[in-house]
Amino acid sequence: MDMPNSAPTSRERFNISRLAIAKPAITICIWLFITVAGLFAFSSLKYALFPDITFPVVVVNAQAPFTVTTETEKQVTIPIEQALQSIEGLTDLRSSTFPNQTAVSLSFDVGTSLESSSQRVEAALKSVTLPRDSKYTVTALNLNESAAVSYAIESTSRNLQDLGNLTNNQIVPQLTKIPGVLKVNVLGTGGNQQGATLTRFNGRDAIAIQVIKRGDANTLEVVDAVEKEIATLRQNLSNVTITLAATQAEFIRRATHSTIEALIEAVVLSIIVIFPFLRSWKATLISALAIPVSLLGTFIVMAIFGFNLETITLLALALVIGSVVDDAIVDVENISRHIEDGATPKEAALHATNEIGLTVTAATFTAVAVFLPIGLMGGVIGQFFKPFGITVSAAMIMSLLVARTLSPVLSIYMLRKRPGEKRDRDFGIWSRFSDLYYRLLRWSLRHRAIVVGIALASFAAGIAIIPMIPQGFIPKLDRGEFNVRYTAPLPQIPPQEEIARIVAAGGQVPQINPLQDSLSVAKQLEDTVRKAPDVETIFTTVGSREGEPNKGLLYVKLKDNHSTPTATVQDQIRASLPQITGVSTSVEDIPFVEAGSQKPLQAAIKGDDLAVLEKVGTDLQTRLQTIPGIVDVTVSGSSNRNGLQQIDRRDGQRVVYVSANLGKDLPLGDATNRLVEESKPILPAGVTLDLGGDSASSQEIFGSFGKTLGLSALCIVIVLVWLFRSLIDPIVVALSLPLALVGAMLALLVTQSDFGMISLIGFVFLLGLTNKNAILIVDYINQLRREGYDRNEAILQAGPIRLRPIMMTTAATILGMVPIAIGLGAGSELRSPMAVAIAGGLITSTLLSLFVVPVVYTLLDDLKPRSRKAQ
Repeated sequence: MDMPNSAPTSRERFNISRLAIAKPAITICIWLFITVAGLFAFSSLKYALFPDITFPVVVVNAQAPFTVTTETEKQVTIPIEQALQSIEGLTDLRSSTFPNQTAVSLSFDVGTSLESSSQRVEAALKSVTLPRDSKYTVTALNLNESAAVSYAIESTSRNLQDLGNLTNNQIVPQLTKIPGVLKVNVLGTGGNQQGATLTRFNGRDAIAIQVIKRGDANTLEVVDAVEKEIATLRQNLSNVTITLAATQAEFIRRATHSTIEALIEAVVLSIIVIFPFLRSWKATLISALAIPVSLLGTFIVMAIFGFNLETITLLALALVIGSVVDDAIVDVENISRHIEDGATPKEAALHATNEIGLTVTAATFTAVAVFLPIGLMGGVIGQFFKPFGITVSAAMIMSLLVARTLSPVLSIYMLRKRPGEKRDRDFGIWSRFSDLYYRLLRWSLRHRAIVVGIALASFAAGIAIIPMIPQGFIPKLDRGEFNVRYTAPLPQIPPQEEIARIVAAGGQVPQINPLQDSLSVAKQLEDTVRKAPDVETIFTTVGSREGEPNKGLLYVKLKDNHSTPTATVQDQIRASLPQITGVSTSVEDIPFVEAGSQKPLQAAIKGDDLAVLEKVGTDLQTRLQTIPGIVDVTVSGSSNRNGLQQIDRRDGQRVVYVSANLGKDLPLGDATNRLVEESKPILPAGVTLDLGGDSASSQEIFGSFGKTLGLSALCIVIVLVWLFRSLIDPIVVALSLPLALVGAMLALLVTQSDFGMISLIGFVFLLGLTNKNAILIVDYINQLRREGYDRNEAILQAGPIRLRPIMMTTAATILGMVPIAIGLGAGSELRSPMAVAIAGGLITSTLLSLFVVPVVYTLLDDLKPRSRKAQ
């Protein structure tokens, strides 16, 4: 294809290497400064599990002088909902109504200011007219303000009351002084007051404390400070045992450390793979230097944006290792090739960097164009992956600057032609491999229809494989810990007439203590859980601070050396729990955000008739309980049992929730499909079903990522058109992008990795990587054609020359993925699907693009003369 006359100007414009080569001392000093600044930036970064995200929730609690739930709903709940439903930024509106009170919960856009949301709620409530003697309170909640660490406090010489007093007087004041601590909750003091709780640790009664961190505080810093203070308290308090009961910090430490180990292994493997291609330790060293220097520059950007070293950003760095070294490999390989052909190091550096300056710049800019839209995504997903997109973009830009400035300067001083090097290059294994590619490429140009057919068949195969891959949301983590929740029936309170009759007859009125009844249930569950050989500790909380004495939670921690996966232990315990009349149990994963007990599979059944809603909910529960893999099915929300006691509403309609956990062998997508299928025959007119939990989040993600992939592809084309000043060349490059689909899908299918949020990020990552090979080939073909080669001659010359850098960059990237894809260490379930998808996609896209790109180039070039004639 003929290039426009302005192409040389663009090529010169993007060759910043000339400036670096002209001022080598300044270039090296600048990168030394960036290295030192990067070290300081790295030391300022904090470790965390996930990005800091604010989940703003505002709760309105209202009381009214009514004894009938429907009256409270009509005169209190509905007026409040109508006043609040149009507030800016509101994403979810729910309420629970009881005979004399209602609780309305409002969720706002992630990242919204909690203070401003609360103020808007209070302003809207001023227009509401409530019944006489009604009152309400507005409470702002940040779900990030969660329990960072909990301790069990026991004593052989003190009773629980004395131990509770000691805790409040001597332990809590010391912990609340620690920076980042919002408050310290004391649990287990019992009593009959609202919100009373009982706690047990490993089957023994105990007092417990929960240290709640501030929403913007770093969990590890808070826990480290608390642990130091607890160590001091242990020395000062006699006959008191303070034992760690639960903590977020342990898994965060293990997950971040294992990700860092994978990152280091990726660096080593990416460097090792370079040497066999370059066959020069000096050239290998120059290329390898791009990794630490680029990472240190990236740390500066991360510090500026206030990011942490958490799972997402560490994963971004680990995945980008192979790509970071790509630009340097291409530059150094091209310089080495010119030196081998007889040029001096400086001449080689100038000519080689001018030759591929536009190519490397275009490849990097298109990659950045792919990743930046990730940082602009809205909602929870956007907030979650904003650090990923910006971190990857920063690393790519840093690697481009290193390759275009530092690498050429070092090549001038370090690279020299060695006697016999031309012979080494032209013969041996690589020569035979290159000759084989040349013959296959020549065959492809003669059989273009077959090549295009293979490409289309591979794309169709990739599409066909999608339904076979398990669809999920976030992979299930083998954390070695989980919760067992239970709900016991509330005791029946005798009517006033019955109590009067018993007293008149001289009888004894039965004592009602729901907390003690709940405790007896907890003990039975503990007895079963303790029998599991992998269980190390059980931390039990009976009742809740919200005033639900019939509910409880068993936090189960497995032994560090447990051989059985957490999901398997959960299934075993779920199957062995005792069947207690009226008691429902749920074995649940530790949630990423403490948002209450929300199971992965959830359906909201909405309508007006409470009896109909409850019947549909019960029928759906019965149907779901027969499906293998769907477990702990419960119906909650509006209830008409024992008289009308509770009415739940969502988005202005009455609602009943049916929720369930998933066994280890049932993917979320399959479970969601079964739920929808089972609900269709039993949904009467006027009743609708909305998905919730992970099912709804999964649908939101696929919709959001579909738009992001489209935007990323559009950005690629726009950047390529701007850089190449041509429309046809960007089309050739863009048509190479689908070639990665079949490899990515096959890799997910073989490894049985979920097709969910994590693997979708891998597909976006692939968009930024796969176009590099096509750009390398197309740009060099155009250069050779400008030098006088005919089309096929230019293709057959450019292909084998660009084969070596393409194979090097692909091998470096894939090997860099191996430690992540293998899936070792804590949190590996989050890292592995992304690396698996990228590695699989790179293999097929590289193999296919080496032949498909040249063929498509010729096909589009054939159309060009006809269009000119038409004009």
